[in-house]
Amino acid sequence: METDELQQTEESRERSFEWWHHSHPTFAGITGFFAGMLFVTALPGAFVGILRLLFDYDTAEQLFPLILIALVLPITMLVKRKTRRFAQFMFVGMLVTALVVLGVTSLVLYFMVDA
Repeated sequence: METDELQQTEESRERSFEWWHHSHPTFAGITGFFAGMLFVTALPGAFVGILRLLFDYDTAEQLFPLILIALVLPITMLVKRKTRRFAQFMFVGMLVTALVVLGVTSLVLYFMVDA
């Protein structure tokens, strides 16, 4: 009887993660989009923070363009068929986030200069 209860517990634990379907049509879209948002916002910030911890300001400023090496990851994901859908949505998230940031920045600068 104890083994039956243990088996039922394991089955219920497996069922609790049934919503986490990796093959679900929206899984790649949602995770890819938000990964693209983080790629545009958090990755450069973290990279600058690490550079500033390791180097002085001038050296960190010179090394910042190395962040472009990180673009190898989504481009590589576009090549492989299994990760292509995720990478497409990741690029959409990167593009939308960059457009929103640039749009808000331009509006703020416009109102600051105009005022």
